[in-house]
Amino acid sequence: MSTTGTERPSLVFFMTDDHAVPAIGAYGSVINRTPAVDRLAAEGMRFDNAFCTNSICSPARASLLTGTYSHVNGMTTLEQDGQKFDATQPSFPRMLQEAGYRTAIIGKWHLGHGGCSDPVGFDHWEVLPEHGVYHDPTFVTRDGERQHTGYVTDLITDLALNWLDRRDRDKPFALFIQHKAPHRAFEPAERHRHLYEDVDIPAPRTLHDDYSHRASAAAEAEMRMRDLLPQDLKAPVPDGLDERAEREWRYQRYIKEYLRVVAALDENVGRVLHYLDLTGLDRTTAVAYTSDHGFYLGEHGWFDKRFMYEPSLRIPLVVRWPGVTPPGSSCDELVINVDYAQTILDLAGVEAHPRMQGRSLVPLLRGERPDDWRQSVYYRYFEHLDVCHNVQASYGVRTHTHKLIHYPGHGSGRPGAKDETRAPEWELFDLVADPDELHNRYGDPAYQDLVVELTAELAALQAQYGDTPG
Repeated sequence: MSTTGTERPSLVFFMTDDHAVPAIGAYGSVINRTPAVDRLAAEGMRFDNAFCTNSICSPARASLLTGTYSHVNGMTTLEQDGQKFDATQPSFPRMLQEAGYRTAIIGKWHLGHGGCSDPVGFDHWEVLPEHGVYHDPTFVTRDGERQHTGYVTDLITDLALNWLDRRDRDKPFALFIQHKAPHRAFEPAERHRHLYEDVDIPAPRTLHDDYSHRASAAAEAEMRMRDLLPQDLKAPVPDGLDERAEREWRYQRYIKEYLRVVAALDENVGRVLHYLDLTGLDRTTAVAYTSDHGFYLGEHGWFDKRFMYEPSLRIPLVVRWPGVTPPGSSCDELVINVDYAQTILDLAGVEAHPRMQGRSLVPLLRGERPDDWRQSVYYRYFEHLDVCHNVQASYGVRTHTHKLIHYPGHGSGRPGAKDETRAPEWELFDLVADPDELHNRYGDPAYQDLVVELTAELAALQAQYGDTPG
């Protein structure tokens, strides 16, 4: 391929697990540095309004593959909860194969194994069972299980680079490097075990959120700093701390371990970029970096994800496409992870499957701004009072300036979840005046016209995507 973008590029697609936007330098992080991801942003495009459509692991991965919402691809919750992903349904990897691409996926799959759940459309796959482990992980392959010695982030990169070395050089390729990191419970590489040891990491403004002025779902969620487990803290809580001081101590223990895991992640992105440089593939290969969903890094006093609030809804997306994306550019259009499949197919010159529900980002990557681009995004989280964190099911709509969230009081649940209903509740946030989402304006008379408008928009999006929540 020349750098004009007129020929089909190869693709390296990084998907991480729980890498939140505030922990990436290119997005203005004040808590860490990520030079490799920052390099991609400097040489490509940073998307500032990219969002997931269901903030939990397996559904996000199913949406990537199929270009569809959870209620269409059948993956509404986690694969270990008994749901099985049908990998034989229409998805972009097989379409890439049919178009002459060589395809591989290495790392986290988290969509089940055996029968129809094994990866389909990949010439090579070597994936972790469920979440996998950080040290000495086992990988599942077409030929059975293989255990490797070492740190999982390094090993995933080793396996990816080995595949690149062995690939058919006469055909374009699509390589999906899907990291376990930085999924909790965090286990840093030995080389990073003492990173940040002598510094205090800045805490988010909302670390001491008291959940007033919001729906009861926020107050009853069990994902506060106090809910962290001994394996998260890795040290006993010091004696004599009051509630506020203990929360701050817990935050420091939590965030430092998270950032130590991110450090290895960024290093390994850098390893792949260096390989592309050395082999000349940097001129012919589009590179994308994203995460399956966001993650709370102490915002609202929380860890984990699930809610439709910004820290778990928003995802990083950085794309370098030589000769196409303007270097150092950014895009503030609303994009969703359901767009990824159509984008990858468009990049390869392949027509999207009619079942797909997203929209190709290629015009945006070229620096264009289509007049008919979406002005709102739809989100739905299905698990109700999940067994881990007691978070209510929800769905809602986000525009550039506002967000409307509905908690219907019921939904699907994981095995062992509480079989309870709640009174339905609504939240409306003014993202311009209240970017931290602390003040629910749903009952404010000054916002009633907007409530009517966004309620209608929510219904329109549900009709558009074929979703009918009760």
